[in-house]
Amino acid sequence: MNKQRRTTLNQINDLIANVYEDLESCKDQEEEYRDNMPENLQGSERYEKADDAVNMLEEALESLQQAMDNIQEVIES
Repeated sequence: MNKQRRTTLNQINDLIANVYEDLESCKDQEEEYRDNMPENLQGSERYEKADDAVNMLEEALESLQQAMDNIQEVIES
């Protein structure tokens, strides 16, 4: 791989890392919202939606991390 493509891939990895941080912040906020619901709302539809959102955001974070790992592996090969 030439230097120009490596540079481009590093820039892409940096962009993904920024998106990862923003997404992680959203996930943390949703998790805090869910965890701070009053006891009488736990198990409610609102709670379940927040819990589903946290789970989906965690999956998205895992996918982004995998993408960054894959790109880094290509850069280093």
